[in-house]
Amino acid sequence: MEQYRRGELVFDVVDAGPADGPVVILLHGFPQQNRSWEPIISRLTAQGFRCLAPNQRGYSPGARPRRRRDYRTAELVADTLALIDASGAERVHLVGHDWGAAVAWNVAGRAPERLATLSTLSVPHPAAFVRSLFTSRQGLASWYMYVIQLPWLTERFMLGRDGNGAALAKFLIHSGLPAEAAERDSRFMAQPGALTAALNWYRAIPFSWSDLGSAPKITVPTLYVWSDRDIALTEKPALGTAAYVTGPYRYETVAGASHWLPEEKPAEITKMLVQWFAAH
Repeated sequence: MEQYRRGELVFDVVDAGPADGPVVILLHGFPQQNRSWEPIISRLTAQGFRCLAPNQRGYSPGARPRRRRDYRTAELVADTLALIDASGAERVHLVGHDWGAAVAWNVAGRAPERLATLSTLSVPHPAAFVRSLFTSRQGLASWYMYVIQLPWLTERFMLGRDGNGAALAKFLIHSGLPAEAAERDSRFMAQPGALTAALNWYRAIPFSWSDLGSAPKITVPTLYVWSDRDIALTEKPALGTAAYVTGPYRYETVAGASHWLPEEKPAEITKMLVQWFAAH
């Protein structure tokens, strides 16, 4: 599979590993693409898993609607469920990082019967996150989410005077992303329309706000991994996530790692994933 469709939208997909292997779907975050999973995909496929990593809504050129409301949570969840259907698997192992983790939490809450396991990196359960905004320093750590709501100005700042994404690359490197990956992602965001589409995930939050705080508790086996040098996500919502999982749950902290776990700690993360998959 190189692409899949949902209605008129066409999503690009990396499909790697044996066709008859257990299916693992990997959802990327901002401002990345499915290439961010390459270090983990190579390790999972070597152990017999079939990995499907889409470029999600706004990141695939053929799935780039213009309205903010088209990026609300319900649409993102439906995109993932369409990929699960296209995979031919009854149930899959769902893995998400950053915004991909936020989508994965919501898929697990709304369609648990489609998942064998849930594994999320960095981003906590949505309800734990919303609660922490008002009860901890997470509200300050999330300052960028408020700024992004401003139209045009965020794009101009991130892309820089020359429009090549240099300012974004500098920030990503500062936050811990390896330089090669930061330059790759900033170049992708500098393509016409790409950055605005990616920012629309944040700009659609007001359309999903009522769903976030009341997101369902998770019944499927869940692995959640947080890193203690993440400048965007604090420990309060990470620890608070346990209250929103009623199924088997494992929480791990990766010491000394930044937000960018798939590319900074691929061997360690893959080991956790394989163990979790095998246990469930």
